[in-house]
Amino acid sequence: MILIRHETASDIGARERLLDTCFGEGRYAKTSQRLREGRLPAGGLSLSAEDADGRLVGTVRLWHVEAGRGRPALLLGPLAVDPSIQGCGLGGGLMQAAVARAKKLGHAAVLLVGDAPYYERFGFSADKAAGLYMPGPFERERLLGLELETGALSGARGVLHATGAFEPLPGFAAETAAADARRQAA
Repeated sequence: MILIRHETASDIGARERLLDTCFGEGRYAKTSQRLREGRLPAGGLSLSAEDADGRLVGTVRLWHVEAGRGRPALLLGPLAVDPSIQGCGLGGGLMQAAVARAKKLGHAAVLLVGDAPYYERFGFSADKAAGLYMPGPFERERLLGLELETGALSGARGVLHATGAFEPLPGFAAETAAADARRQAA
């Protein structure tokens, strides 16, 4: 039995190992990674899948982006499933859960870079992203969009930009806390 649930802080190490297994070091060179670097995923939209033994076997995250000027959207990825259980439907389950949660949270559109034949079954299409571009090299036919609200991507044009909250910098957070403590003590 596989449980799909919200990601927890204790999943981070296992998630990173799973992504390394599935995508290798090349995952850091992808244009999609440029939109995720230094950002936090969209709230409530980081999912983990664990098996009956509590082992992390799947992950998917969504990120805030702007799909052209002033048009909020989400960027999905990466989606990864442990190679030992690929082909069992977990990737589809993670996709359905992610899209359903994004819709429930009021998001209007989801974009991704991926294999059209796989993602079309979830409603994604290249037509919905035809006027959009990644901020670096990408394969046009792999940029796909899904409208969660009718017309959300209609007329969308331009380069995707990351808009999510920045990850806190550990050193900066410690310095800020120390400075706050000094001010309060003074």
